Amino acid sequence: CSGATKAALPIYNDAKIVSISPSATTPELTQKGDHPYFFRTIASDDVSGHLAGSFAKDKLGLKKVALLHDKGDYGRGFVNYAREMLEKGGVQIVLEEGITPGAVDYGAVIQKIRKAGADGIIFGGYHPEASKLVQQLAKKKIDIPFIGPDGVKDEQFIKAAGKNAEGVYATGPMNIQAHENHKKKYGTEPGAFYDNAYSATVALLEAIKAAGSTDSQKIMEALRTNMVDTPLGKIKFDAKGDAEGIGFSIYEVKDGKFVELK
Repeated sequence: CSGATKAALPIYNDAKIVSISPSATTPELTQKGDHPYFFRTIASDDVSGHLAGSFAKDKLGLKKVALLHDKGDYGRGFVNYAREMLEKGGVQIVLEEGITPGAVDYGAVIQKIRKAGADGIIFGGYHPEASKLVQQLAKKKIDIPFIGPDGVKDEQFIKAAGKNAEGVYATGPMNIQAHENHKKKYGTEPGAFYDNAYSATVALLEAIKAAGSTDSQKIMEALRTNMVDTPLGKIKFDAKGDAEGIGFSIYEVKDGKFVELK
């Protein structure tokens, strides 16, 4: 996750080790220029947060939104970028609240959502807290759209939330063929960030091959200049370390599965 990546990167930088993340989405990891050896094969939170905000406003027609987050870099960043799009579109933010990860009961914040008259929720955080929230919302008979980030788009969320997962929305990397191939071969979902991790591995191996070396500077030059065929399509990395051409989609839980919305 972004928090762990942020903590680890100074160590990798000191050692001049190239690292590629399939899942760390906090924008500042690449945009501040502090981590020259860092690359990622996933779009940053500004992309997914803006998408969530636009979806809430334009597709769902929400007017009064509650923003919840888990107080971490990832969750807080996601809702901040969602807020940008909501406020541009004149959507009212009726509540913004940080919740405690791992808590058993979120009754107090759910009562605030009811009192605020929210017609939808955008949540920044991970699937364990999201599953508890949607279950407790259902128990209190609060039936409004719930939109989360890619940290919610995980089979464990559906298993934990059960029938209450139905209709929940989440952003996630665009669906691609490697994901489907895995399901056909093994009969199981490969898990969150599979395609991005697969692509990160391919990109690094191809960069080492192109460089003819494991020298970090040569590997970084190859990553930034050579287009590589990956499950995400043909990619290379920009000067900041972000993969070019990577995007997000909105998914909805339908009949116990995350389905990509077109």
